[in-house]
Amino acid sequence: MQQITELTFLTQLAKRSKLPTPEYAVTPLDRKALKGLLDTWQKAVVKPDILAGKKGKAGLVKVVDDPARALQEINRLLNADFGGKIPRTVYLTRYIPAELEIYTAITYNSSFLGPSLTLSLKGGMDIETVEDTYKRTIPVDVYKGLDAYQASQILSDLQCPKKIVSAFSRCLVNFWDFFITSGMRMCEINPWRVTPAGEFYVCDFKAVPDESNFKAGNLAITFPEYPETITPFEEEMKELAASSYQGQLHISDLHGDLILPILFGGGASTIITETLCTCGGSPIFLSDFGGNPTYERMRQATAVCFKHHLKKAALLLILGGKANNTLIDVTFQAIGDALTHYVEEHGPVFLPVVIGRGGPRLAKGLMIMKEIMETLKLPYVIFGYDTPVTLVAEYAARLAKAFAPMRKP
Repeated sequence: MQQITELTFLTQLAKRSKLPTPEYAVTPLDRKALKGLLDTWQKAVVKPDILAGKKGKAGLVKVVDDPARALQEINRLLNADFGGKIPRTVYLTRYIPAELEIYTAITYNSSFLGPSLTLSLKGGMDIETVEDTYKRTIPVDVYKGLDAYQASQILSDLQCPKKIVSAFSRCLVNFWDFFITSGMRMCEINPWRVTPAGEFYVCDFKAVPDESNFKAGNLAITFPEYPETITPFEEEMKELAASSYQGQLHISDLHGDLILPILFGGGASTIITETLCTCGGSPIFLSDFGGNPTYERMRQATAVCFKHHLKKAALLLILGGKANNTLIDVTFQAIGDALTHYVEEHGPVFLPVVIGRGGPRLAKGLMIMKEIMETLKLPYVIFGYDTPVTLVAEYAARLAKAFAPMRKP
C-alpha cells in the first residue's frame, strides 16, 4: 500500500491543488543556505521524511531559529531510527505562527456507504486523545460533493470563530475537490494552522491513493523508496509468505502496544487498521491474511504473530469483511489451534478477544472459536457480518484501552 507523505505532497501534488502550503526546502543545505532561509522565515520547522506517525510526540519535529541549531537537528534526524523506520531525507518548512490548529480527514466510511469528512478545532499532536464532543463527522455525497454551506454548518456547530468560517469553508471545499479528483482512499491534514491574520496553511499532510481508481494512476506520482530495518517478526513472516502462494500473508510492523490484529480482506484490513489508529487502539502491526489460506499456512502465520506479540497485547482482534471464498471454519480452526498451542507452551494468557467475520461456513467457524475461547477461559465477544467492521474496530479500541491497565506484568 503506497502512502503519500507531506514531502511527496509538497514536491509533486501541492501545485495541482488549491491548498495553501508553507515554503519548504529539502536537505542537503549548507550553513549559508540555512542562514538565508532563516533570515527570510525567522523560524523553520525541521522534519524527517519517514513513513511513520506520531513524529511530533517522538521528538522528530523541531522548531529552530538559527543555522547552527538547524544543522544540529538535521544531522540528528538523518540518523534517527523510529521503530525500525529510517528517514529518507530531512526537510524544512517555514514556521507558521498560529492561534488555532484544525484537524481534517476525508476517507471512505462503511457506516455511510461512502466518503465522510471528519473535523476538529483541536488539531495537532494530541488529536487521538481529543474527546468525541470536539469532533464532527459528516457524510459527503460522492456525486454532489462538499459545498461551502455544509462546511460552514459543521464549523459553526464546533463553535469556530466567526471571522474565519467563510474563508475556511472554501478551504474545506478545495480539500474535498483534491480528494475526489486525485482518486484518494484517504486524505488527512493535521494540522491546518490558522495565523492571527486569518491565513490558512496545510502544515502536515498524508494520504493513501486508491490503486483501483484511474484518477490516482493519472497523477503519475513517483513514490520514493524509504529505508527501514526489518524486525525479526517481519523477517519470519516474510520467509513464511514466500514459502507458498496460496493465501496472502501481508504484515507490516506498526510498533503499537495494545491490539494484536489478525485481519482479513485487503481494503477491509486497511480500513480496520486506520480506524484502530484513529480511535487510539494502537495496533501492533497491520495484517491481511486473505485469499483462502490453507489450515497449515494460517496456523503457522498466527503462531508467528502470537510468538512475537501476544504477551504484550491488551486485546486479540480477529476481524474481516464478508469473504467470498475464504473458508471461515478452516481459518478459525487454525487460529484457535495456534492460540491453544501457545497457551500449552507458555501458560495461560489474560486478554479479551473480539471476533467479527462473514463468509462461507461462518456458523461452523464461530462455534469452533466459541469452544476454544471457553476452553482457554478467555473473555470474548462475537459480531456478525451485518455489523460494519469500523464499528467493531471502534469497540475493540475502547475495550483495549480499558483493559490495558489490567494487563499482568
